[in-house]
Amino acid sequence: MKVIHSVALFRSTVLGPLISRDQLPRGDLKSTIKMLASHSYNIPGSRNNHLSEKTIEAWYYAWRRGGIEALTPKPRSDRGQSKISPEHQEAILASKRENPRRSIDRVIRLMERRGQVAKDVLKRASVHRLLQAHGLSRPTGGPSEVEEHRAYLAECAGDIWYGDVMHGPKVPVNGKLRKVYLVSLMDDASRLITHSAFCLSETALDIEGVLKQAVLKRGLPKKLVIDNGPAYRAKTLQAVCLRLGIHLIYCRPYAPQSKGKLERWHRTFRDHFLSELDHSRLGDLSDLNARLWAWVETIYHRSPHSGQGLEGDTPLQRYQRDLPKIRSLGVLAGQIDELFYHRVVRTVRKDGTVSYLGARFEVPYELSGKRVVLVVDPHRQQVLGVEDEQGQSLGAATALDALANVDRKRRKPPLEPVSSVQPDDAENEVELAYRQYHHNREDR
Repeated sequence: MKVIHSVALFRSTVLGPLISRDQLPRGDLKSTIKMLASHSYNIPGSRNNHLSEKTIEAWYYAWRRGGIEALTPKPRSDRGQSKISPEHQEAILASKRENPRRSIDRVIRLMERRGQVAKDVLKRASVHRLLQAHGLSRPTGGPSEVEEHRAYLAECAGDIWYGDVMHGPKVPVNGKLRKVYLVSLMDDASRLITHSAFCLSETALDIEGVLKQAVLKRGLPKKLVIDNGPAYRAKTLQAVCLRLGIHLIYCRPYAPQSKGKLERWHRTFRDHFLSELDHSRLGDLSDLNARLWAWVETIYHRSPHSGQGLEGDTPLQRYQRDLPKIRSLGVLAGQIDELFYHRVVRTVRKDGTVSYLGARFEVPYELSGKRVVLVVDPHRQQVLGVEDEQGQSLGAATALDALANVDRKRRKPPLEPVSSVQPDDAENEVELAYRQYHHNREDR
């Protein structure tokens, strides 16, 4: 039996609601195609997850003409051949071998500057096919070196956690629909979700908030693996992990396989939670998070898992086996809020105030004009106090109340007493001027 091409099989699956019917009533074709284009798909060989109406329509008419064979992608008639002249091919290959990290655009630009080819003669797609045919299309490593990836598993729960963000649905927030983001932390060995929450953004501060709840519930991990984006490279997140003794590791850019287990959980989450979510029951973000936490704790954590190392155990069972080996917060539990405070450098104004996120706070007036470190609770957006660079407290910080300051009694430095008795031979500038002026007039 002839094997059906995977792409043809995918296309026929998409066309199912159309090709499974003997006849389409007038107007149904257009509406059905529009409905199919609104869905998300796992498209073979593509990062996109949506199809245009024109693409689906073209597949439908191709199927009507030739059935499943017409949906099978046809190889290019010029496959394996290059339209680039032989001498130019040699120059391109030599340029790439000379520096394997050269991009296609840089190879073309270099040949144009060297006068080896006229401007705009080489097409990017043609150069790419030539390099690909000779195993030189990979941008990093050796000319045809394949990056090695290995399946691995942490030995114990708490050894490695992963952090990642997934785009979520829209929920009512202050009377308006706003998109939310699912921030999650997962334990590698057990696949347990140490904490997860829908947030209004995907910043380092959101990761910090989820991390705080995770360590309170599940102890301290040895390593935390997160994305390499600018938001996650915030110094505040690095400082929090340093205080907690967590080794923060950043994934290589464009390497999602580094967090493959969490990516797989996202797919499960979409299929089992988001697809069943009744949006009509959501009043606000807290309603959504309440349902998330209930589903994670009662369903996901208690369902047998077929992943490597679990052998049919539930994530909770696997995690609990390693409880004696997991680092607890210990004495740090009593300092947990302080460990997540931010430190921000500011210069105190002449009126004894500093600014943070557009608000002004009063600090000890003696610090006017000096650079200080603000101790900030980022989640409440409040300045709690000021420190010097060595971490020693310099006093408290309070929100500025300009109206109350109208009647506030100000401290004034004591005036030094002025002696009314002066030595006989001590004359000030006024007396000297007086004596000199009148003495000169008497001489005249």
